[in-house]
Amino acid sequence: MTTGRLFALVIGPLLLAAAGPSRAQTISSQPERGPYVLGISGVSSGAAATPLTGQPPASEEQVGSPNPAPASTAADEAGWHLVVSPYLWFPGVHGTVGLAGRDASVHASPGDLLSHFRFGLMGTVEARYKRLVLPVDIVWVRLGDEKALPGSSLGATTANVKVKEFILTPKIGFRILNQEKLKIDALTGIRYWHVGQDLQFSPSILGLSISDTQNWVDPLVGGRIDAALSSKVVVNISGDVGGWGAGSQLDYQVVGILGYRIKPKWTLQAGYRYLDVNYRSGGSILDTATAGALFGVSIAVK
Repeated sequence: MTTGRLFALVIGPLLLAAAGPSRAQTISSQPERGPYVLGISGVSSGAAATPLTGQPPASEEQVGSPNPAPASTAADEAGWHLVVSPYLWFPGVHGTVGLAGRDASVHASPGDLLSHFRFGLMGTVEARYKRLVLPVDIVWVRLGDEKALPGSSLGATTANVKVKEFILTPKIGFRILNQEKLKIDALTGIRYWHVGQDLQFSPSILGLSISDTQNWVDPLVGGRIDAALSSKVVVNISGDVGGWGAGSQLDYQVVGILGYRIKPKWTLQAGYRYLDVNYRSGGSILDTATAGALFGVSIAVK
């Protein structure tokens, strides 16, 4: 019943300088469109530089330099960048859950969870400054159901069940590879879990009500790869692992997302997310795998 991410690239434009071989010839330059910038700074194109009047023409070594320094790259990397990515996750769940020393097997399809969906908020916010990346992912879901209890000896006619789940994953990372079409981030952080269950019988001559909550924090390490397949298509693969007895016994996830840029700062996203956790404390057990498709949009705010 859990739910949890998304992300962007920057490709610097190329500057080409054109100069004539002699003073008698007319010096002209035409702007050449560079590759689209795929990232949070939007779409831009490079332009050829025009020599200043009275300056000697560029030498062949300068014109033919294999690594011209793109002037706009520094501007793109300077300052803070912010990307907001709301999404919807449609997972199924299977595993074991337990309460008060009793456990049960759980198998729920995406349709089962959606039919009991009451409220949800999911999204990722990422700030970046040069090579420093600060992604934060949030998943907040409420599920509920009400069943009739005909002929119950408890005096109750209905049973109302509510399940709440809140997962917050802040991370900090460093961009260890920052190329035009390939970026790799090393990440570390925590995942905070809050899981609550509430069972109420109504009406009940005994006033029966059962509630329980679990809260824990798992340390995490992970990474992320962003690859630009074209000027509009981006692939993002990320994952993390943690727990190690600090909160849960094991906590890990893998996410794959395909993005398609529809506007300079808007990218549609579709992918798949797998999240597994094994938490055991006292009589409470949450040993589940939650996996399914996700759809969202990434917006470069700054």
